[in-house]
Amino acid sequence: MDRLTTHTAGTLFGLHGEPAHERIVVASDAASGLQAVIAVYSTALGPAFGGCRYWQYASDYEAYHDALRLSQGMAFKNALAGLPFGGGKAVILRCPESLDRTELFKAFGRLVHSLNGIYITAEDVGTTSDDMRAVQSETSWVSGIPRADEAYGGNPSPRTAYGVFVGLKAAVQVALGRDTLDGVSVAVQGLGSVGWDLCERLHQAGAQLIVADIDAGRTTRARELFGAQVADVGRIAGVHADVFAPCALGGSITETVAAQCHFKVIAGGANNQLLSLDNGDTLQRRGIFYAPDFLVNAGGIISCVREYLGATDAQAVLDEVALIGPRVLELADRVRVTGVAPGRAAVAWAQEKMAAV
Repeated sequence: MDRLTTHTAGTLFGLHGEPAHERIVVASDAASGLQAVIAVYSTALGPAFGGCRYWQYASDYEAYHDALRLSQGMAFKNALAGLPFGGGKAVILRCPESLDRTELFKAFGRLVHSLNGIYITAEDVGTTSDDMRAVQSETSWVSGIPRADEAYGGNPSPRTAYGVFVGLKAAVQVALGRDTLDGVSVAVQGLGSVGWDLCERLHQAGAQLIVADIDAGRTTRARELFGAQVADVGRIAGVHADVFAPCALGGSITETVAAQCHFKVIAGGANNQLLSLDNGDTLQRRGIFYAPDFLVNAGGIISCVREYLGATDAQAVLDEVALIGPRVLELADRVRVTGVAPGRAAVAWAQEKMAAV
């Protein structure tokens, strides 16, 4: 069993030590090759809203529990962002490339439609705007659709990156007492859509970059364009830098990383960065400020929600995403008052908002 499933294992109905999910759907479609899990953690604040991940997993078990953990994170994310939606997530097991991708996502669209609006889907790791168009052909409960006749919509990754940027900047203010990022060293793990956009913003702000990615072409380009140092993917969590920004898959903050890393701030775009809240406690004891992923990477879901609700003003959406910065400062205040580590404090804050309805 790999490190992720070890920490997320529970029952068929929920995560270990957590309330049961409201609904978990496991479905397959022989004609398209679809194998999918949709997990609805909570609809306390409204229909569950969260992206669809298309990924290759070591086992069906791992995919199942990833969906459960991601859906819980979406519930916390939507609550802290003040959105009128609960939390859900879909995982599609990656199929052989020979399969018809359009038909695969049409089948997924029919699955989403069968839930009668309790779950609204959107892009996530491994999925694209074209995939969401295929989903849209079968259901209206989808976002992340490019709209040629409107000023706003489509790929939410740039808004995710912007939210991470403002959240990271606020976290630097908390931990380092600095109002700018000029000269601050940031280690960015993963140069996909979010990680690359974040690097562009950090470079423009004067940060010194250290980058890692499985694609050597991306790191070479980052070195050329941003003057970034390049680190090995397996070692970037061990470099010396002011900030660590995980922007790849989750689980980067292991027990070992939490106990040995050389950062003052951790703030990035990846979901589920902590393998467990215990690792967040370790960071807190070592004087490292962790800005929880479900707080700082909410820009993408804010984007998708506003698109879904009919927003066309791109600047208004960016202004809403910018509120992530003040929320990080508010979380820091809660941490100072309670002494509770940021990860646990953010979970409690989200649960307060969910319970208040």
